[in-house]
Amino acid sequence: MHKEELFENTPIFRALFELALPTVFGQIILVVYNMADTYFVGLTKSNHMLTAVTICMPAFMILTAMANLFGVGGSSVIARALGKANYDRAKSTCAFSFWGCTAFTLIYSLVVYIFINPVINALGGTDPFVHKYARTYLMYTVVFGGFFTSMNALMAHLVRSEGKALHASIGVVIGGVLNIALDPLFMFVILEKGNEVAGAAIATALSNTISFFYYVVIFVASRREKSILNVKLTGESFKNSIPSCVFDAGLPACIMTLAENISYAILDKLMSYNGLAAQTGIGVAKKVNMMAHSIVRGVTQGALPLLGYSYSCGNRVKTKKTVGATVLISASAAFICTVASLLFANEVIGVFIHETNEAHIYGIKFLRILCVGAPFSAVTYTFISFFQAVGHGRKSFVLALLRKGILDIPLMFVLQNLVKIYGIVLATPITDAICFVVSLCLFSKFAEKHLAANKIRKVYNPVTGKNEVVGEKN
Repeated sequence: MHKEELFENTPIFRALFELALPTVFGQIILVVYNMADTYFVGLTKSNHMLTAVTICMPAFMILTAMANLFGVGGSSVIARALGKANYDRAKSTCAFSFWGCTAFTLIYSLVVYIFINPVINALGGTDPFVHKYARTYLMYTVVFGGFFTSMNALMAHLVRSEGKALHASIGVVIGGVLNIALDPLFMFVILEKGNEVAGAAIATALSNTISFFYYVVIFVASRREKSILNVKLTGESFKNSIPSCVFDAGLPACIMTLAENISYAILDKLMSYNGLAAQTGIGVAKKVNMMAHSIVRGVTQGALPLLGYSYSCGNRVKTKKTVGATVLISASAAFICTVASLLFANEVIGVFIHETNEAHIYGIKFLRILCVGAPFSAVTYTFISFFQAVGHGRKSFVLALLRKGILDIPLMFVLQNLVKIYGIVLATPITDAICFVVSLCLFSKFAEKHLAANKIRKVYNPVTGKNEVVGEKN
């Protein structure tokens, strides 16, 4: 049973609450369990191990980029199909997204296996000890466990696309809680001392595997009800522009994640020239700063199906109100995280790096610089999700590349010459502020052209068996 009631008749803030809260909670758990590896590895007081885990993040997060390509893209197409009561198109899109992500992930894991040493060096793991630990971490998390990690993220998107945000987030929570519980078990009990990085990696891979099978159960159970969750690939999955529509909406999300991690890899590489302590400090500061961005992503991902459904139905008034509510919620959450990071940077960084470690000071200063950009990026994230939801992927693509790639990478090199080591980090909040202005301009022009007048039309509702008027006058 599809949730037309949630999409059509529920008040906007309540609908966002139901859709986004589980997603936000799931994103927080995702960050917490990503940080769990850093925390437990930090207990070893080894900067080599800690740096190895943090520099692997870009390679690991590329799995999320591929999941976003098919997950966000598929969710957008599915939401618009549901808005037009086209359930066959929604099912065909779901199957295409599932198998597309499967193929891409398996190819990526194979490539990493073949070129693992050059990959680690490119990420900044040139130190022999860091390289050794990073190789171990990537083998377990990307080569062996990459499929399960990527498919977890994909299936969460697909489950969420028909309004089952709670079910989608339960899978994330299962993986997160298991990882936090298994980390100390494998690191300090099962494996011998010196294998803490391997223990953390095995815990991550195993927890994602178990979470994957939770989603398998959800997909199997959905066959008993009227659901779009379908993995049966047919010729219809490649017709009616389904592949191009999925890529058009999902590519910006993929590029945003991919470019973000390339940017982080370059940041790590530049920081490696300033010593191991600086590299460790930026690695931890980045992970802590992920909390604000993950909350915002949870809100905007939760809002995506509602935005796509409302726009597809022709309800322009509700579309605009949903955008406004999403901006308010995400920017407020990001602002709170920024204030907390500024005030409690010493305490937060101290959880991962002991105060006697030189990297502790670097971590505090880097976090206070990075966190300033969070409220700006919150607004940009909202408009990126909006353009994905309404099928204007090119605008999302432009914003994604501006935020990570086009602006911040050149700024790192320029500011490094002006402000030394801190200039590398300053590039991030400066880029966030610029993208904030650009995203506002793009949305304003779009709103003038496409959201000025509300469209009213009739849509067949298979639940009631009647044609119902959708939309309201402006």
